Amino acid sequence: MTIAFDNSWVRDLPGTYLSASPAPAPAPRLLAFNSRLAEGLGLDAAALREEAAEMFSGNRLPEGAEPVAQAYAGHQFGGFSPQLGDGRALLLGEVLDPAGRRWDIQLKGSGRTPFSRRGDGKAAVGPMLREYVMGEAMAALGIPTTRALAVVATGAPVLREVELPGAVLARVAASHIRVGTFQFFAARGDQAQVRRLADYTIARHYPDAAGADNPYLALFDQVIGAQARLIAQWMGVGFIHGVMNTDNMALSGETIDYGPCAFMEGYAPGTVFSSIDHGGRYAYANQPLILGWNLARLAEALLPLFDADQDRAVDRANVALEGIAGRYRAEWVAVMRAKLGLAGAEAGDGALADDLLAAMEGQGADWTLTFRRLAGAVGGDAGGLAPLFADAGGLRAWLPRWQARLAPDAAARIRAANPAVIARNHKVEEALAAATAGDLAPFEALVAAVSEPFVEREAYMLPAPQGFGRHVTYCGT
Repeated sequence: MTIAFDNSWVRDLPGTYLSASPAPAPAPRLLAFNSRLAEGLGLDAAALREEAAEMFSGNRLPEGAEPVAQAYAGHQFGGFSPQLGDGRALLLGEVLDPAGRRWDIQLKGSGRTPFSRRGDGKAAVGPMLREYVMGEAMAALGIPTTRALAVVATGAPVLREVELPGAVLARVAASHIRVGTFQFFAARGDQAQVRRLADYTIARHYPDAAGADNPYLALFDQVIGAQARLIAQWMGVGFIHGVMNTDNMALSGETIDYGPCAFMEGYAPGTVFSSIDHGGRYAYANQPLILGWNLARLAEALLPLFDADQDRAVDRANVALEGIAGRYRAEWVAVMRAKLGLAGAEAGDGALADDLLAAMEGQGADWTLTFRRLAGAVGGDAGGLAPLFADAGGLRAWLPRWQARLAPDAAARIRAANPAVIARNHKVEEALAAATAGDLAPFEALVAAVSEPFVEREAYMLPAPQGFGRHVTYCGT
């Protein structure tokens, strides 16, 4: 079939990428295909499904594709790597959906690129299906995210700690412009390319900024807003990204790069899911702090665009950066008002939410179930909530204050704002293990469940059973 590519990145930003070709797949087989996403892009889903195995394995690229590996740098766990880039991903091109919105289609796990360093550029079935599940879960929750269009088994093994079946993910994103993209060129003193990237980002994502007195400060301001909203939404559903490196922060405001990520179950602010995050840099409670840290790195890259006078540029950047904490807090309080079913907005709402979290901390209270079951406590009956707490004394002291703030239709609001189903870690691991062994049924059932997160399906609502152990995932996914 034909995909009508319109490849503005390749056309408008020479010098920001290197051309490359995907590795051939000896026996490609379609594992998962996202018909709803394909239709949303304006593609013929039925025809694309027929050709997806060959097309998205890289064996037969669609006409008009111009595969390139994009350049970027990044701070990884606080240390700067001046050259990273797409080491196992290729941007095939961009498509315009029926509303005229532009989307990247990228292959991930398609083999070595000029940025691969010592890596093989490939990926395994489990991690690529994990990204499919997590993207669909986040999209169904209304959280901006990249999504998987397809996952194709290559028929070739990849060697990690053990030999695993290989796969390629076809990923759709509003763009792959990262904080690290700007850092790559700023670190080389290439201010002309930084300016071109900023102009491109404004045109693609924030066109209103073009008419501002200072378009680049306006761009930075709008990126702050998008990221503050995104992280507040993550926090609202207990999502932990796991690796908030600057190369994993997209200027579009989408969640990108699902590696060691997961949804927190029992509320614990220090929860970490990355196997190498020994210091807890990217723990749940630290995500808002890393938001500000990463945006400060973006400000450094954009600084010469803010003002020709360096001192004035620094002052302007600092004013914007100093406002991040307040902007994030406002977004988070708005998320929590919805989750708690509150009427209107009052100054004490943030403290009310904080006090619930204080009552939950150290009690083993499941994040998702606690907020979902608040709907049953609207009338004063905490019978469904109390068993989630080791000691419900703090909860019972908090409930009357909360009930005094409730909207008339609070129960319905709470159910509409709080999912019944998330991609619980044990169900994800169960599905990926089965899929790696050749059984896709648990994966397909899980995708169906997380795609309707407000529909109660008991099998997907319960926390991990005793003995599941501490859940960690790996950056190499």
